[in-house]
Amino acid sequence: MLAAGVGSRLDPLTSEVPKPLVPVAGLPVMEHLLRLLQEHGFGEVCANLHYLPEKIESYFKKHKLEGIDLSFHREEKLSGDAGGVRACQSFLKHGTFIVLSGDLLTDANLTHIVNEHKSKGAIATIAIRAVQDVTHFGVAVLKENGFISGFQEKPKAEEALSNLISTGIYVLEPAVFDYIPKGGEYGFGRQLFPELVKLGLPVLGVKIDDYWSDVGTIQQYRLSNFDALTGKVKVKLPGRKAGDVGHPLWLSSGSRIESDSVKGALMLGVNSVVEKGAKINGTVIVGDNCLIGAGAEVTDSVVWDDVEIGKKASLTRCVIASNYVVAPSAKLADAAVVAQELPV
Repeated sequence: MLAAGVGSRLDPLTSEVPKPLVPVAGLPVMEHLLRLLQEHGFGEVCANLHYLPEKIESYFKKHKLEGIDLSFHREEKLSGDAGGVRACQSFLKHGTFIVLSGDLLTDANLTHIVNEHKSKGAIATIAIRAVQDVTHFGVAVLKENGFISGFQEKPKAEEALSNLISTGIYVLEPAVFDYIPKGGEYGFGRQLFPELVKLGLPVLGVKIDDYWSDVGTIQQYRLSNFDALTGKVKVKLPGRKAGDVGHPLWLSSGSRIESDSVKGALMLGVNSVVEKGAKINGTVIVGDNCLIGAGAEVTDSVVWDDVEIGKKASLTRCVIASNYVVAPSAKLADAAVVAQELPV
């Protein structure tokens, strides 16, 4: 599990929360990935850490998953994604292993990807998927037999030789360590995989059609939360009961809705309250111990734990980090805010 990155594209949300712990529909994104690994029979997991490592270790010490033996390796200095895997070499050297980027939300069929890797005798397998816009991604070019013949890094649309991109899900044999330098920064996409292909080694591309989202930007993070709540991605929503009031409603213990104006989908965390006259529009996720004041209006937003939204305040397409107080009558739109920036 690649969990070392700073998550700068999610700033300011990651100023005090490491990216693997940002919540998606009530659970850290890394926990969703661990549950996916658990579902597909992967019982031993090593995560490389660098940014705020103690917070990740502390969380998973308190929230252990049955059947998952999770260990950690701290990196003093970031060394690229392949370098991060190299740091866990002693854990991975005994057989075929899978690598997941820690900022993914996916329900990919990992069993199928591993089976394809083994049946076709690959040294490395990349789970790939088709996208409409390839200009922000590395593109893989496939032969008819599914093996990769080359790569393009963020090509112009008219120059792209494929619309297939890497998903950050890899299946590898320990032999790949023979091709990774013993030290220094080293990456999969720009260095290791092109080098393996150049040497004529079997690098396989396995197409997936499952849900896949990189939660690395504020907008994509917010939309990924909505996809989890509305069922576009198959993830567990623990501790929630589905309410039947004519719309998708997920309530937790001690939560209550005093308003009669909830339009869309709402997840309401433990001991959170929506006061009379408040309006909920679109898709909204609210964490634990939150208060949405009377007359406030929240639209297409994600609210973390311990947030107070003042009376008649308005939030539109926002992400509100924990311990934030939105002043009465304040108006926020297309914003991501943390408690250090309290409104006046």
